[in-house]
Amino acid sequence: MPEREPIGLKLSGLLLAFGLCPLAQAEEVAGDTALQTVTVTSGRTAEKARSNQRTVVESATPIDIINSEQLLKTGRAELSEAISKLLPSFNFGTNIAGVQSTVRPLNNRSLNPAYTVVLVNGKRRHNGSVPASGSTDNSGHNPVDIDMIPISAVERIEVLKDGAGVKYGADGIAGVINIILRSDPAGTHIGTSYGQLYSGRGETAKFEGNSGFAIGDDGFLQISLDARKRGMAYWGEKADPDNRAFFEDDRQAAWDHVRVKNGDPKLKAYNWAFNTEFALGDLARFYSYGTYGERRSEAQNNMRPANGNASIPELFPDGYFPLNNIENIDYSLLLGAKGDASGWDWDLSTVYGRNRNSHASDLTLNPTYGPDSPTSFDDLATFQFEQLSTNLDISHGFERFPLLNFPVDLEMGLENRWERFRTFDGDPKGYSVGPYTYSQYLADGSLNPLYAAHGSQPMVGAQGAVTIRPEDEADEQRNTSSLYLTLNLHPTKRWSIGLGGRLEHFDDIMENENFSFSVNSRYELTDTLAVRGNFGTGIRAPSLTQIGYTVSDNRTAFNAEGVVVPALRRTIRPDSALAEALGGSELEAERTKSLGLGLTWQPAPRTSVTLDFYVIDVDDRIALTENLYDRSGGNGGMGDILAAYGLERTDWINFYTNAFDTRTRGLDLVADHTTDFGRFGEVRWTLGFNWNNTTIRSRKSSTPAGLGSGIELVGHAAEGTLVSAMPHTKTMLGANWSIRDFLVNLMVTRYGSVETWQQNEAQDRTFGHKWITDLDISYTLFDSLTLSLGGNNIFDVRPDKNGVHQAIGGPEYGNPPFHPGGGAWYTKLAYDF
Repeated sequence: MPEREPIGLKLSGLLLAFGLCPLAQAEEVAGDTALQTVTVTSGRTAEKARSNQRTVVESATPIDIINSEQLLKTGRAELSEAISKLLPSFNFGTNIAGVQSTVRPLNNRSLNPAYTVVLVNGKRRHNGSVPASGSTDNSGHNPVDIDMIPISAVERIEVLKDGAGVKYGADGIAGVINIILRSDPAGTHIGTSYGQLYSGRGETAKFEGNSGFAIGDDGFLQISLDARKRGMAYWGEKADPDNRAFFEDDRQAAWDHVRVKNGDPKLKAYNWAFNTEFALGDLARFYSYGTYGERRSEAQNNMRPANGNASIPELFPDGYFPLNNIENIDYSLLLGAKGDASGWDWDLSTVYGRNRNSHASDLTLNPTYGPDSPTSFDDLATFQFEQLSTNLDISHGFERFPLLNFPVDLEMGLENRWERFRTFDGDPKGYSVGPYTYSQYLADGSLNPLYAAHGSQPMVGAQGAVTIRPEDEADEQRNTSSLYLTLNLHPTKRWSIGLGGRLEHFDDIMENENFSFSVNSRYELTDTLAVRGNFGTGIRAPSLTQIGYTVSDNRTAFNAEGVVVPALRRTIRPDSALAEALGGSELEAERTKSLGLGLTWQPAPRTSVTLDFYVIDVDDRIALTENLYDRSGGNGGMGDILAAYGLERTDWINFYTNAFDTRTRGLDLVADHTTDFGRFGEVRWTLGFNWNNTTIRSRKSSTPAGLGSGIELVGHAAEGTLVSAMPHTKTMLGANWSIRDFLVNLMVTRYGSVETWQQNEAQDRTFGHKWITDLDISYTLFDSLTLSLGGNNIFDVRPDKNGVHQAIGGPEYGNPPFHPGGGAWYTKLAYDF
């Protein structure tokens, strides 16, 4: 690795060069500067006004806004799914398998969460600790766990879709989600809700509350709390009639043929948040926020039948469904101050966040310990991510910028961000090979059917579990220092130009210093019609999880033919000797270019339309390899390599690699109009549409010779996750009708078709488009008490049953972009005072 140059002097010099030279000559501008990017608007009055907008037509880049009322009316208990219900460019992943079923990806413009920066009150939120490894996102990036923020704490959410990387990080390629917390100095809201799926499963109960308090003349303190409970739900098909779980015919005949219970896990969670701001004399204001959340979930896995090689009849004579018991603890705390010095606005803040994910099991076993195996494990694996960010932002508006005869808004800042990803090993009996083998004969002298079916060696490791060995523990750290500068030029009243640049220094990768930039412009063709466009570059360093994540996964998996089979999969470091022998190497940073062009139209004060086209190129895109295993039962070239590195010849291996150069094209259409019907109330109509298409421009990874026939490092299945797992179109039609004490909210969403690709192309499947209808009806009594009745997917629409048929049964819905459990109803009672 080359010598790391100190960046402090370089950043300081650039700051002086960009910022202080014009300071001596420029004149101040009175009043607020024009909207430039997603930031907390100054003043609570301005914030309330922004909350009532759906899209921002005055901005040079696309911005969508959703408010707290819209979030609560979705009927969803988690924030990430509520966002996907309201924004056409977002899709919510439906991971339903074991350990991956609690943190689900929120994809933006068909790009996974790695390319969207999440902020809270304009400050970067820390990431989660669990690498993405599901049906629609296999990138290995550890996305922000948005669901650990209480919905009741949210005032509004602003989504900037382009040009965000310069200020908030060059990894904001698909955009920025800015979650604005409540700032009311008074008022209290209490709400409770209950509901379930039409099937009777998935029972959900929730309590929410928030209260505001005044501090001095213009300060506030807001406290919010959410608590929720959800029952387990699954919707898979039964096993084939001739599929056996028992050796004995009478026991087989009595079996209900349920072998798969993947779906929504049982869940208990609560989240807490505070947000405060108050004056520190006449020169500055202090502000702070904090969040804390706990989530405990219990997920089921595929059945280990009594006649399988994970069976220990002395412990579970009827077989068993292994459980994943996962505890997630997440918290963050921000401290900051802001003020004005000689007409320059300054903002200094520090925020620390940590996410910890602990795995246990209340029901499983390691078959190699036989009847002496534990049937529960308190500690199998732990993942932890920490982040500490410090920011200094300075801004100023100039009436006449040096050498220019028009207004200019300048903003610049410094950021230092420290991150650490760690994993901790668990109980050795969860991953080790015990002394037990199946005996050839039973105590009565008869042939042991387990030995006859599987030989002497049972499955190794705690079943259905992810485990970490001492040698696989990870401890990865990164320190990133950044400088940014933006200029917003106003040559005329109708024309604005935005210029920005960001220099970032990563202390742990070869490409340690990187520059990205953005250019945007907006021109008003008429008083109601404007054109806007942008171009920018970005860089995303490999996530620490992509670099250091190493685990043993003892769950079932799809083989090359698309059949679910038991498998011991090992995810290894991409720069390890074994990965290099299989075609891996040290990960390189992803580099991006983005281009956008759009129109905005506001023919009336209560009508707005925006149409934006975009192209996003990602070079050296990181993906997980296929499951690499020897196709000849361990007797081929792959088996020889595994044996040379001390592993079992039949182990499955995967790792992260720079796999593709991709291009994503798309368009976003957002329209908002309010109609006043007089004594029949008023209706707010909304339309949202997104079209996107991702293509592979080139492949970056190649498969070494000698692994054996049929083995491909990054093949058809990995490509399909990028180009077809998300719908290419999503249309949303909404109507919010307010009449006296009634409020009716109707949302109809059309999800385009999706596809699932397997390593064997013959197993590819297509799942057609679907229309989903959500309805919420509220009635307010006594000006403060509101009763609501609602439903999600009220017509109980299900995805097509077109998945690859499995003899053991299970879901055949593929990876639908909406909840596959069908319709759900809920009731809610809220009290505001």
